Parts: sequence; C-alpha cells; structure tokens
Amino acid sequence: MVAIPLLSPYKMGKFDLSHRIVLAPLTRSRSYGYVAQPHAILYYTQRTTKGGFLISEAAGVSDTAQGYPHTPGIWTREQVEAWKPIVEAVHAKGGIFFCQLWHSGRASSTGYQPNGQAPISCTDQPPPVVELDDAPEEERTPPRRLRTDEIPQVVNDFRLAARNAVEAGFDGIEIHGANGYLIEQFMKDNVNDRTDEYGGSLENRCRFPLEVVAAVADEIGADRVGVRISPFADYMGCWDSDPEALGMYVVRELNKYDVLYCHVVEPRMSVVEGRRQIPHRLLPMRKAFKGTFIAAGGYDREEGNKVVGEGYTDLVAYGRLFISNPDLPRRFELDAPLNKYDRSTFYTPDPVVGYTDYPFLESSEM
Repeated sequence: MVAIPLLSPYKMGKFDLSHRIVLAPLTRSRSYGYVAQPHAILYYTQRTTKGGFLISEAAGVSDTAQGYPHTPGIWTREQVEAWKPIVEAVHAKGGIFFCQLWHSGRASSTGYQPNGQAPISCTDQPPPVVELDDAPEEERTPPRRLRTDEIPQVVNDFRLAARNAVEAGFDGIEIHGANGYLIEQFMKDNVNDRTDEYGGSLENRCRFPLEVVAAVADEIGADRVGVRISPFADYMGCWDSDPEALGMYVVRELNKYDVLYCHVVEPRMSVVEGRRQIPHRLLPMRKAFKGTFIAAGGYDREEGNKVVGEGYTDLVAYGRLFISNPDLPRRFELDAPLNKYDRSTFYTPDPVVGYTDYPFLESSEM
C-alpha cells in the first residue's frame, strides 16, 4: 500500500507524530457542571492512535469564561482532577494530547456568569443573535467592557489554566484565539471599539492576545503552546476589515515567542464547478510562520493529502469527519467509506448517542 501524505510521520517540536491527521478541538457539551466526565475517556481514546495528535474541546479558564451548556473548565481543583484519567487514557494508547483554553467573552450571557453578571469583552456591544453551526440559538446579553486595569487578571486566568492543564497531564495547550470568542473579539476591528492601548491600531488590538501568549509560554514553556486563529471568519459578528494583514501580523508576532504551532482556520469553502473548494489563502501565513502549521476548515481525504503533499501545511485538523469516524486515520489509509455525521447530536448532552456510538470499520477495534 502506497503511503499517503496525511499518513507520513512528522516531528512537531519534541513530539514525534506518526501521521498528519489532527483531532480538531470540538465542543461536545457533555461535561456536566463544567466538569469533564468519565464518558470522555471512551470518546477520546476511540480517536487516539499511537503518535496521533489530539486537541481537546475548549476548556474554560475561569468562572467568567463559560458561554455554553455542559462545557468543561480547568480552573478548579475538581476540574483538574476530572481531566487526569482522560489524559492518562489517551497517553496509554500513545496519543499526544493538548488542552484548548478559551474564554467566550461576549459569546455568553448572564445565565452562565457568576451572580448573573454581564459577560466581559473588549466592548459593550452584544453580538448578533445567530445560530452557531447547530448549537441552540440563544439570546446574548450585552457584555461589559473590561477596564484596562482588569485585563491583566484575564491574562493571569489563562496562565493559571495552562499550569492546571499541565498538572492534569496534558502535553501542552492551545490558546483559542478564533471563532468569535474573547481573544478574537479583541483582535478584530468590527468588534474592538476601544480607544485605549488595547484598541484602534492592529498592534493595539493584538496586545491582549499576545500578552496571553507571553504569559502562558512563560508559565509552561513555548514548546508546549499552540495558538488557533481564524482571521477570515465572521463568527457572531466578529470580522476584520483586513484579514490578511491581521493573520500575517499575528503569525509574525508568534514567531517572537517561539510557540510550537499555529492552527489557522481556512476561509469558508466556495462552490466551483459544482464542487466545494477550499480557497487556500493561508499560504503567506504558512510561509511566514517558523513553527508547525496546522490548517483546518472542511478538509476531506483528497484535499488533506493535496495540501500536505504540496507543503501548504504540516498538519490538517479534522472535526466533523473525526466525530463520525473515530478510526479516521485507518479509513483514510484504506480509502474506506466514511460514516455520515449527524449534526443534530453534535451538542446534545447524551453521553453515548452521537458521541461514542459511531461504528468502526472493524468491530474488533472497539
């Protein structure tokens, strides 16, 4: 059997990966009470291969970070302890496991906040009411604009969460700077309407995100830190007037901190001659970034092999296909048929249905 580019080995810093297929960070809404649950052990280990790279669902960095039901956190002792057996199980199968850290910012509402307070953001303007993928549509309450003197505390929340992730056994962390959440809210000029040193110019808008990067890298080592960005996206009214400039500025600044990888979401796919095609506009960022580059955004087997083979990216993150095909690397190896995913169960709280019940190619692998 001819080895395909996606299944070629790759050295990511000190981590020896056996293939280029990454489990993307995927909110699954099955962590009751903001605590990761034992059923996550089966979910993650089903998707673990020896030398495979997995990024966890986003974990909140503080009690103000949550914005969705049943999402895990990593700011309390109970949460850290709950992650440990999950991470241990992934490691037992030879996987490399990073924890994605997030703060939802204005993509939250008073119902998720301590004492029913307003969610925090760079602005006091609420996002538009939109349905995110297939998550339930929710009314977003107006956020509270963070004071300049409060921002260091949020930076510190990320630092402490990174420390907690390492204590829980994770090999590293990914800073969630994408998808319309707090870090991206600061970065994008359609949302950030500040007039202090955290708003206005591109440099000022990226100040808080890069302070988070610096604090986390200092706490656990830059060789354990990745950053996810989506400069071309418009999630929850979070867009930028010059996404190319934003993306290039961020990756060049990340080089200064020697972070392990940059994980970038492609622009939305377009239909060309009846087939969905990925615009592939990340190449300038890929060329500018010195570390490992991960591309995400609707890739299939053919597209993934193409971009790895051409050197457009080092690794490819898969989300929906990995949800429905726990043995995705094996299926790609054999060019086997793929299970279809069921969008209606992406965010349901059921601990089995749509979570760990997708079939493997060979039942003996279960």
